[in-house]
Amino acid sequence: VVSTQSTGSSGINAEYGKQWYQRRVRGSGNYYFVIVGHHDNPIYEQEHCSRDGQSKKDDYRDLCQFVAHASLDMIGEHMWTTNSMYLKIVDKFNDWNVSAFVTAGKQRFIILHDIKNEDSIRQFFQEVYELYIKTAMNPFYEPNTPIQSQAFHQKVKFLCRRYLI
Repeated sequence: VVSTQSTGSSGINAEYGKQWYQRRVRGSGNYYFVIVGHHDNPIYEQEHCSRDGQSKKDDYRDLCQFVAHASLDMIGEHMWTTNSMYLKIVDKFNDWNVSAFVTAGKQRFIILHDIKNEDSIRQFFQEVYELYIKTAMNPFYEPNTPIQSQAFHQKVKFLCRRYLI
């Protein structure tokens, strides 16, 4: 149970504690998912932000892009230390965890998330990877260019709701 009084020495106010508790109980967290290509260019982006207001959402997206780009060095280090495609949590920034998945073609799938659930994230990565392979095999798709398929977008959005929210 969350108190309505300030916690004092810990520096966490009651409102923040209440929001944290509700987020954990409901399982609704924030996330930012991006597929990064060979030249460190974003190929696809998807986000879920429970914050209100367009300016906050734009700031949130810019910050997520910055954190995801900054984590590419850590992903580069981790991908050479394991044979697994799923790298788990490779970096942290404030309350966000950065999880990564590296494909056989060296595309990087990155998720910034505030709720830790490795099994769901692993399943999400595996299903998005299957979807990505199907898209990459399309003769009309040019490799390493942004994915603009509405079918791809809708399926990723469904997988995000299924595994991440």
